[in-house]
Amino acid sequence: MKKLAILLFFSVLTVATAWAQVDRSKLPASGPAPEINIGDAEVFTLDNGLKVILVTNDKLPRVSFSLILDRDPLLEGDKAGLTGFVGQMLTSGTESRSKDQIDEEIDFIGASLSASSTSIFGSSLKKHQDKLLELMTDVLYNPSFPQDELEKLRKQSLTGLATTKDDPNAISGRLAAAMVYGKDHPYGEVETEETIKNITVDDVKAYYQTFFKPNIAYLAIVGDMELEEAKSIAEKYFSSWEAGEVPSFDYKKPERGENTMVGLVDRSSSVQTVINVTQPVELNIGDESYIPSRLLNQILGGGSSARLFMNLREDKGYTYGAYSSISSDKLIGRFSANASVRTEVTDSAVVEFLHEINKIVEEGVTEEELQKAKANLSGSFGRSLESPSTIANFALNIERYDLPKDYYKNYLQTLNSLSVDEINQTARKLIDPSKLYITAVGNGAEIKDKLAQFGEVKMFDNMGYPAKELTADANMTAEKVIANYLEAIGGKEKAQAIKTATLTMNADVMGTALALDMVFDADGRYAQKTSVGGNVMQSSVIKKDSGSISVQGQSIQLSGQQLEEAKINAYLIPEAWIEELGYTIELDGLKDVDGTPAYKVIISAASGAKLVNYYDEQTGLRIKNENPTSGDTFYSDYQEKEGVLLPMTWTIKSPMIPVPLEAKVTNLNINQTLSEEDFQ
Repeated sequence: MKKLAILLFFSVLTVATAWAQVDRSKLPASGPAPEINIGDAEVFTLDNGLKVILVTNDKLPRVSFSLILDRDPLLEGDKAGLTGFVGQMLTSGTESRSKDQIDEEIDFIGASLSASSTSIFGSSLKKHQDKLLELMTDVLYNPSFPQDELEKLRKQSLTGLATTKDDPNAISGRLAAAMVYGKDHPYGEVETEETIKNITVDDVKAYYQTFFKPNIAYLAIVGDMELEEAKSIAEKYFSSWEAGEVPSFDYKKPERGENTMVGLVDRSSSVQTVINVTQPVELNIGDESYIPSRLLNQILGGGSSARLFMNLREDKGYTYGAYSSISSDKLIGRFSANASVRTEVTDSAVVEFLHEINKIVEEGVTEEELQKAKANLSGSFGRSLESPSTIANFALNIERYDLPKDYYKNYLQTLNSLSVDEINQTARKLIDPSKLYITAVGNGAEIKDKLAQFGEVKMFDNMGYPAKELTADANMTAEKVIANYLEAIGGKEKAQAIKTATLTMNADVMGTALALDMVFDADGRYAQKTSVGGNVMQSSVIKKDSGSISVQGQSIQLSGQQLEEAKINAYLIPEAWIEELGYTIELDGLKDVDGTPAYKVIISAASGAKLVNYYDEQTGLRIKNENPTSGDTFYSDYQEKEGVLLPMTWTIKSPMIPVPLEAKVTNLNINQTLSEEDFQ
């Protein structure tokens, strides 16, 4: 035992001595790039022009079939949104099967089947491949395109659009696309309520009949299958697919501007600014710059150890995260760097974005950064090989982009062989810091003047179109706006005659019935509860000097500024009591509220609490309330009640609910006697 202990002591000492001699200030040298064992793709073409690509992988008894259409991007114009419907319409029923029958048969064999406007994908166990292909080709050859399914999809799309119209990240995406590509380019156009409503079943059928042709298609088969079986399978299920002429389209290539330009969407309720610094990039898969661009982006903004993240989050604390991307595309790619930052540091954040972009172009990257980026990308590349869809995409890319057959087998060797000089050359080639588009979505009153230092600031609406130039009446004041509103609803005297009001509103949230009950009185007391299926999920009570919110039985007492903000929002018609409550009012110009010119008025209490309302320039009616915390409420369908016009529809867009809530007043009682119990 003593001898063994001595041997162990010297073994530990030897290891410790060796460890102490390691220079831990330097990254360990990278080992050789691992060999990537991707099966060789075997390619053959059917008589109808369908190109079939087989990648044999017999590790598991599974097969997948990826059918891809290689068409040009489409400018959908007044039917924008059409391609988003096609895939779901394809799997919504055939001439012999309903949607439910398709779903049941797929579920029974434990398979998956999905479609888009340019693809159909199916995957199953090897033993079920014939059943899968029977269903897949039934969808391909015999779609029925049911009208009721289109109406369901249309409703979902309109609901989603209503949500994204006020989502700052979605607005930022539309704005950046509009500035980089223009609205006359497929990548710059947007869906609207009008274009979605224009889409008919005949449009979907026409698209299907025009573009679903084998002569522009690829079928990638990945899994437990040999070449002879693949030929037999392809012939059996896809040879009857008839070829046809498919139109092609050319578009003007988006060019970079002569200098840096700034685009701004004024979203005055925002407490953050969504920033995107972007420009078009000419880059295709397989280009000499493609793999170097992956490393370049990883160093600049590819993750939590990249330059943008370390600067804007770790060093400056401006944001939760800052990232970048460099996309490739056969029409035109794009460089983009983005983050959501606090309103007050918007200009400082843009300065740091520009600093890092300039620095990586002018000064380049370091060897240490390059080695870290290689390690990160090598790891993610290796993990991606676990998915059959990745292997299918690799095989498809080789055929579609005419890449060398060993492009992906040698991917890691190519990646690891790149030098600092090659990455720096790529940065100078792809990015021009003097011709960037800077986009911002945030509180225009706070950030517009600050952004002017970077270039001319152009205003846009939330759909990415140039904002309407609205000119307010030079003689208009906040007092006149409020007076016009009170006159429009029936007069201040009649408005003040409403001492109490109870109302119930009903709404539907993604198929679930919801009820909102509210109680108001002119003394500033307010109570509200939200019920789902008869169960109270949330309630709140505001009195003169106290307030509380209860969520599923958990009560929170309001205090300080929270309570003051709640109190100023506790009146049915606060405009009628401005003088009595000692509020001040300020006119903040004429704004575009979803196409309606409206005066923005800020009503402030002595505590600093604010109420931000918008009043229709033409009718004088209040059409919107803006609240940074609870979201925006839009008012419509005004009806006369006790001599006063009141809105019977409230559309609530809140960060707390996934879709806009259209609540309709179903019960309204005015000047009923209220008791203390009504405010419990």
